[in-house]
Amino acid sequence: MKVLVAKKLGFCFGVEHAIDMAQKLLVERKKVYCLGPLIHNSQVVERLAHQGLQVVENLEQITPAADEKDTPTVLIRSHGCRPELLQKIKAKGFQLVDATCILVKRAQKLVQELHQQGYQVIVVGDPNHPEVQGVVGYAPEVIVVNGEEDISRLPPHGRLAVISQTTHSAEDFGRLVGYIATRGYEEMKVVNTICRETARRQASAVELCRLVDVMFVLGSRHSANTGELAQLCRRKGVDTYHLQDWQEFKPQYVVGKGTAGITAGASTPGWIIQEFAENLQHF
Repeated sequence: MKVLVAKKLGFCFGVEHAIDMAQKLLVERKKVYCLGPLIHNSQVVERLAHQGLQVVENLEQITPAADEKDTPTVLIRSHGCRPELLQKIKAKGFQLVDATCILVKRAQKLVQELHQQGYQVIVVGDPNHPEVQGVVGYAPEVIVVNGEEDISRLPPHGRLAVISQTTHSAEDFGRLVGYIATRGYEEMKVVNTICRETARRQASAVELCRLVDVMFVLGSRHSANTGELAQLCRRKGVDTYHLQDWQEFKPQYVVGKGTAGITAGASTPGWIIQEFAENLQHF
């Protein structure tokens, strides 16, 4: 089987930074906790768990230390969190280490600044995604728009400022901004907060779609940017399969196909991509 791999795929700098921070902490400290999975990849999360990183859903699951030397360390994952959670961590006396992606931090700061400037802030993205849930905490009454059906929830007039979830596709962001603009607001400010690495991966996947008969998009089911990649490839008319690793591959996926393409989300480690590519070539 002929296999082509996208020029841009796999770990982005934000994910690499978060993993590096976690591994350094696990060498230096005894009790390291992460509020939710550090990144959206179960294999990486399991490897870090074997090294000692404990994933918890809330601060109540963390037992305060009797000794100052054993003070628990709380690691904020790459998706970030609401500002009140940061305050709560400090109030409990835990050591705080923030692995929030710098581009997510930029979105958080923008929401705060745009609200202070008098805009009604709109975030285009998935309201259930941890990044979006954190970003909306930086200003009151932020409205999340995930599709055309959500636009009816916007105020009928006023000054709007629109930003995007960092992992959203530029295509979807532009489309929804266009719909919002048709409502005729007095002022509408649009700030492109889409991660360039996400955009590059999407462009590389689209380029590859023209050359292959089938596309494999590797990454977690919970990874927003991986899901966006899969949807984008399907919209280009190529048979596309979103798989987490080689174990999910089925022979019928390549029946009658001569050339296969591989891309991967920003939280997919290189060893999963390499294993999949090698196995597919020898299939």
